[in-house]
Amino acid sequence: MPAEFATLTEDDLVTGEGVALDLPAAGLGVRLVSGLLDVIATLVLALVIFFVLAVASIRTDEALLEAAFVLGLMLVFLAYPATVETLTRGRTLGKLAMGLRTVRDDGGPISAQHALVRALIGFVEIYAMSGVPAFFSMMVSRRGKRLGDFAAGTYVVRDRVPLRLPLPPPMPPQLAGWARRADIAALPTGLALAVRQFLGRLPGIDPATRHRVGTALLTDVMEYVAPPPPAGAPPEQVLAAVIAERRERDLARLRREDRARSRLTTGY
Repeated sequence: MPAEFATLTEDDLVTGEGVALDLPAAGLGVRLVSGLLDVIATLVLALVIFFVLAVASIRTDEALLEAAFVLGLMLVFLAYPATVETLTRGRTLGKLAMGLRTVRDDGGPISAQHALVRALIGFVEIYAMSGVPAFFSMMVSRRGKRLGDFAAGTYVVRDRVPLRLPLPPPMPPQLAGWARRADIAALPTGLALAVRQFLGRLPGIDPATRHRVGTALLTDVMEYVAPPPPAGAPPEQVLAAVIAERRERDLARLRREDRARSRLTTGY
């Protein structure tokens, strides 16, 4: 196993270029507090809805009252959590309070399908079985997954922990002229993060792996860059030049936009 991969864990998301992105899974304690807040919010909502339904159907027959009760259960325990997680991209009241968010196993935002599966399984493991299966599942899972997470292909991350990135790479002097003249499009976020992490880990990567991973990353990056770099330029230096130049251009664009907004709002 190459040296730079030796410390990767299950909690790291690894890009196609073999660079890990840190999305730390939420711990058991904070998950329990978040879940308790969500349970309290759900039970309060259930009391309100069942009271309204009971008052509305107090003079109706028993069959209608039972139907209203079933409808209330579906609204409170299925529709409510699934809708909230879908609209907030993985957050609930408890998760928002504790700085957590539900994401897919690949780190992407969850969809309505993921949220619905989590709500369906959650009704059984949390409410019908008093949370016992969810507790033991989170204890044994390295990502703190409950059964609903396993079924939906999701897990919960600490949303307020910033992604740890190295400092922006400096511009290699020998490639500064080429980079200034090159047409460099904005890189996709995932690719830019992968390059930044690769450049930040260069001191700890052996030369052979550095060349292999750097060449793979450069192949992807060159789809957004023209003309090609000078022949013989090391891949890591070309990547550093692209990232540094792209950063300078983005900063310049932001400054122009800021000046334009200032002129519009102040009149000069």
